[in-house]
Amino acid sequence: MSNPLQTPSQPLLHEENARLQRAVHELSVLNDLALAIGGQQQSSEIIQTIIHRSLRAVSAEQGVITLVENEENLAMRTLVRTMDGRDAGMRFHLDQQLLGWMYIHKQALMIDSPSTDDRFRGVLWDPSIRSVLCVPLIVKSSLRGVLTVYNKVGNAHFTSDDQRILAIIASQSAQILENARLLESEKAFQRMQEELRVAAQIQQNLLPQSPPETADYEIAGTTLPAQTVGGDYFDYFPVGNGRFGLALGDVSGKGLPASLLMANVQATLRGQALWVKGAAECIERANRQLYLSTSSDRFVTLFFAFLDVNEHTVTYCNAGQESPILMDADGSCRRLTTGGPLLGVTEKIRYEEATVSLKPGDLLLVFSDGFSEAMNPEGEFLGDQRILSVVLEHRGKTVPAIITALLRSAAAHSGAAPQSDDRTVLAIRRYNESR
Repeated sequence: MSNPLQTPSQPLLHEENARLQRAVHELSVLNDLALAIGGQQQSSEIIQTIIHRSLRAVSAEQGVITLVENEENLAMRTLVRTMDGRDAGMRFHLDQQLLGWMYIHKQALMIDSPSTDDRFRGVLWDPSIRSVLCVPLIVKSSLRGVLTVYNKVGNAHFTSDDQRILAIIASQSAQILENARLLESEKAFQRMQEELRVAAQIQQNLLPQSPPETADYEIAGTTLPAQTVGGDYFDYFPVGNGRFGLALGDVSGKGLPASLLMANVQATLRGQALWVKGAAECIERANRQLYLSTSSDRFVTLFFAFLDVNEHTVTYCNAGQESPILMDADGSCRRLTTGGPLLGVTEKIRYEEATVSLKPGDLLLVFSDGFSEAMNPEGEFLGDQRILSVVLEHRGKTVPAIITALLRSAAAHSGAAPQSDDRTVLAIRRYNESR
């Protein structure tokens, strides 16, 4: 009968001591790592620290963290690759096939002989890679990255103890790293929002701040972008001798790229209008410059005209824009269609122009397709007929009131559907002689 107070055998004591030493080592590694990354907020600094501590913990020559952008297509980018100085050779990176394996299994992977491992036939390993140990960075059951170390120091193989400690490091680090990335994304988003706010203010300042003062005409315009900044614009500006340039343009696309191109078109037109006499010539020069300075996927629809307040005429050229409405005082109307195709498609295009007279009470309404193509939740466009009905109904009111009625009509038609395109309108009316 054995004595219950008998001391454990020497091998058992040795095994227990080794287990306790491993536990102390693991706790020490995790404690040091927690202290090192606890106060860091930059993901690059956190990754750097994780890799350095991992290399030290498992005595590896090189380590890398690969962050997964999207599990669906396994797009990845390596943010930090760190070597501990033992090997100044080629810097290794995670093969796409290994990443696919990690995505499927989401567990540690230890490879003692990469070139002969049957799981990764076809992978072109660098000859200097002797051993590989990968562990996943998991956040809420989703693979967010992979921590990989290469080549155990001293030509040895990685052990199960190495695998366990590296897996623990990855488990403890994944959420901290994810939080840092989310914080950086939020800060980047806030910076972008501020830049868009400034861009919107600059764009607003580029638009005319007040209509030209004329004795016989009432002029107004406005634009309502679908996003913070837009690709539509309107303009009116004096060119001398009782003549004013009038413009309404719609740049392809939305947002900041469209707004930058819009500013370029506006500057081009203003510069050309001071030197040319005809609207068609101004359009042709603007088209040539636009074609030479932009990519093939960028184009502009544009209505440009010269208003002569002495002769009471409008000489216009319509380059692919919605056909403006010219409404008489009695409500009869016609569309202004003379011109040519949109700008930026080809370099050499001949545009035509036409001149119309403005009688007392006549109203010229120029608008972008953001009005006619305003869509309700059922997919129905507002359409030109509804626009014409609104103008007829409010034609006796002031020009700003007509513009407001158009904006309200488009908003009412769209209802809960989001605004899909910029809405811009420019209106000119000759006062009645009895005013």
